[in-house]
Amino acid sequence: MLSKRKKAGMYVLIAIITALVVFPFIWMLVLSFKTNSEIMSSPLSLPEVFNLDNYKHALEILNFPRLYANTFFVCIVSLVVELIITYFSSFVLARMEFKNKKIKKMLYGFLILGLSVSPFILLFPVYKINVFFGLRGKLALILPYVATSISFNTLLLVGYLKALPSEIDEAAIIDGCNIWDLMFRIILPMTKPVIATIVIFNVLYIWNEFPFASVMLREASDYTLSMGASFFKGTYTVDYGGIVASSVMIIIPELIFYGLFQKNIVEGMTAGAVKG
Repeated sequence: MLSKRKKAGMYVLIAIITALVVFPFIWMLVLSFKTNSEIMSSPLSLPEVFNLDNYKHALEILNFPRLYANTFFVCIVSLVVELIITYFSSFVLARMEFKNKKIKKMLYGFLILGLSVSPFILLFPVYKINVFFGLRGKLALILPYVATSISFNTLLLVGYLKALPSEIDEAAIIDGCNIWDLMFRIILPMTKPVIATIVIFNVLYIWNEFPFASVMLREASDYTLSMGASFFKGTYTVDYGGIVASSVMIIIPELIFYGLFQKNIVEGMTAGAVKG
């Protein structure tokens, strides 16, 4: 049992960490009610008058239905492709036997190696690949999003699948299941917690991703949410109020999404990382 003093110190530490995490969002929310001159002259003070002019201006400039539609399209297509690829590869690595175990380790290491590669290094090569295949607009984002997510997805899925008892496979095969029934009717339903975690993390990643979107997207009609704030930056001027207000409107749905599925994230990370 922790003493009362230790408990009090822990609560104070938790409160400080929470304040540090929440402060940037609160500050951004306050800035969204200030004029550009107030933001530049006194960024840490409260606004003289709380007004919604920045939000009105952001709604006039940005086509939010189009931005949300583009983002959802890229999210859904990328998630479907990467989940199919990752589930097949992870099942093979975690549940099937290799005659040469070194090959299995090499394949797993190759897939995990992507975690050590910065996405910024891949900008130019991926751009050239998209040009080679003639991919433009929203379709040009799907390839890099899938490629940069496979390593993380593999880490979680392989760890989770390895933790499942091998007796499950043996019992299913004795009952007459073929490899496809084993994969999709027996094992797949058991992976729901880690699949939910993968979906949540990838949605949040695509929602916030900016480097690839800024390089691959050329037409405003193809812009995703992360590109919305760039509308307020001109060659010689920057509308800071519009940037902050649009950022708030982009982040709030993300926070709601994360809050609703926070339990799934904790369960999936525990099942996929700790057990493995």
